[in-house]
Amino acid sequence: MNDNTSTPSRRLDPQPAADDPAVDPAHDSDEPAFEWMKGAPAAKSSDGTAADGAAAGRPAADDDAAHPDPAADEPAGRVQAGSRADRKAAEAAAAADGSSDVAPDVESDTGEPSSGGIPGAHYSEPLPTSALQIRPPREDVERRNAEREHAANAKPVLPRVMQVILAVFYPVILLVLAVRAVTSPLFLWAEYHRPGFPGDGYGFNSDDRMTYGSYAVDYLSNWSGPRYLGELVNRSGEKLFQDGEVSHMADVKLVILSAFGAGALLILVSIAAIIYLRRRSTGGVRRGLFAGSIVTLALIGGLAGLALLGWEQFFTEFHRIFFANGTWTFALEDTLIRLFPGQFWIDAGIVIAALVVLAAVVTLILTWPTRRRRGLPKRARKSRKGEGAEAESGADLGEDRSVRL
Repeated sequence: MNDNTSTPSRRLDPQPAADDPAVDPAHDSDEPAFEWMKGAPAAKSSDGTAADGAAAGRPAADDDAAHPDPAADEPAGRVQAGSRADRKAAEAAAAADGSSDVAPDVESDTGEPSSGGIPGAHYSEPLPTSALQIRPPREDVERRNAEREHAANAKPVLPRVMQVILAVFYPVILLVLAVRAVTSPLFLWAEYHRPGFPGDGYGFNSDDRMTYGSYAVDYLSNWSGPRYLGELVNRSGEKLFQDGEVSHMADVKLVILSAFGAGALLILVSIAAIIYLRRRSTGGVRRGLFAGSIVTLALIGGLAGLALLGWEQFFTEFHRIFFANGTWTFALEDTLIRLFPGQFWIDAGIVIAALVVLAAVVTLILTWPTRRRRGLPKRARKSRKGEGAEAESGADLGEDRSVRL
């Protein structure tokens, strides 16, 4: 095909440089610019002409003469290893064989084909995660499963510790609060005015007892020194409390204030435990208070049994725990005995025990582990007698049918 289109008059054809050996002005060459772009030499037919030359309409000899091939010196059928022609030949051979799984060769870091230059060879590289396919020993698998189950079923230690603290502190807190309720002017008034309370054989009436007894009770809870009681006088101008009585009241005050301080500290710790359990353990507060109420009832039951078996012995041993011998015994005409006779301490012990038991029982009822509080589903209601009989008859009929079958 000839191009007869006229060339514009103003267009200037590019003129190659005379001294440039890379450009051949004699003829337009189809030689590729790079070696890897060269194709494989065409196989000659039986009549001595090249296949591509015949297709183009010119002899192969002329084409070879016009375009010298640097690969002509090599043996026929051999191409440059790793070239694009090599890969194309491998793909063509794989397609001719009907294999669709053949992948082209992959060059290694050294530039050689990874398959060794064999056309049609399949290259497979091991996966980087192939080591994960190795199954560990059975002993390691069982050990890891056991550790995983133990970690899943194990409960945190701190919530349990908080529950134990709450259960242990709760009886002590109730006991301290009950003692604080007894050491008050209200209890004095109720005692001195209740029927059957023994009177004073040395001249104190109910008003005198209420006045002098209030001084003694107030001294136990204030921060005054021994002069608070040591400088009190009766109607005749004599000292109301002797030195031994004032010293004993000072010892009692130390015990009472220590108990109140310990109770306040336990209350603060219990509040902190309750706050922690409410945030970290569902039902932890309820379980701690429930256990604390049971411990309280057991403790009060034991102390009440000892008191009933022998009040005098119980009262004496109680004073020996907190006070030195000889510092808490007085004569019948002393003011402390006239204000606080033996019946007063019996009534005080009964009131303390009653208050503690009442609080423990209320706590026990409020924290009783019902199914709703434990988060369990409700039990199904019992069916009626007729439905039950019908179900039994149906079961018997099913058994008969199974026997017949």
